Amino acid sequence: MLFVKEAVTASAPAKVILFGEHFVVYGEPAVVLAIDKRVYAFVKARKDKQIHVNSKDLGISGFFKEEIFQPERGGKSARIKLEPIKNAIQQVLDRAERKFGVDAEVHSSVPVSAGLGSSAAVAASTVAAVAHLLAVKLTLDEIFHVALEAERQIHGTPSGIDPAISTYGGMLLFQKEKGFTPLNVQADLPLVVGNTGVEHSTGDLVASVCQKRDRYPSIIDPILKVGGKIAVEAVEALKRADLPTVGELMNLNHTLLSALGVSHESLDRLVFAARKSGAYGAKLTGGGGGGCMVALTKTDKREKVINAIEQAGGSAFIARKTDEGVRIEP
Repeated sequence: MLFVKEAVTASAPAKVILFGEHFVVYGEPAVVLAIDKRVYAFVKARKDKQIHVNSKDLGISGFFKEEIFQPERGGKSARIKLEPIKNAIQQVLDRAERKFGVDAEVHSSVPVSAGLGSSAAVAASTVAAVAHLLAVKLTLDEIFHVALEAERQIHGTPSGIDPAISTYGGMLLFQKEKGFTPLNVQADLPLVVGNTGVEHSTGDLVASVCQKRDRYPSIIDPILKVGGKIAVEAVEALKRADLPTVGELMNLNHTLLSALGVSHESLDRLVFAARKSGAYGAKLTGGGGGGCMVALTKTDKREKVINAIEQAGGSAFIARKTDEGVRIEP
């Protein structure tokens, strides 16, 4: 039985969507950025054939033996959140043609169900860790595809943005018909992420936009098209480091998302507080309905923006772009 080492830790970054959430579902471009908040997966081999998954942050854990789930912490409902991790592990085991078990423990500095891609980062880091444990050589493309398959258990038909950015890092332009294009943006992007603390279901919000589009296609379709044009304009502004224009476009993007009905009063409070405190622009990031927002500001105004977000009822942190995607930890 060949192992590189007895235990392996891998990590993958979270993300913010700067432009294009929801519009991307309908073929429009989106701009996504990996940030310096990471998820860690620690794995080691078991002598039996069970897969044990422990999420320290959620306080849930349990054992999988084929299709049978035995909860350890969190009751039977823990299965829903742990099964995508089990699925990621099983895919690597199948590729390795190995029949034994794995202990997996995941830990995150990323808020869960907040629109920052925590579940995709868990999947990517778990896949990389198990592959390294088993001496299975997976390319980044293969890690992405395995993580995407695991994400399908959570989101049904995900765009692939989250597992892509967690795998590759950096900044990506995504469009359904064209796939992912790395963006070589050298500009420093001083970002502040604010968390409403309100959990949401991305799937439900995507479905609500679809229903609106079915009822009012002549109104919703133009909104979706304009959302795509904003993303295209934003890429050019990012390339020339025109941060005031990027911020203005973020504000326009948020207004369109509000028109689609995916913002939330808690999000709007944080967005407007950030703008009032001097941010170039601010918008929701991710599915909406709660979760997180992101503000672009001057470097020397980040603390002021954080204070404003906290006074408006949210929690906040500075986020920095990271070019490094999934990686094996020393």
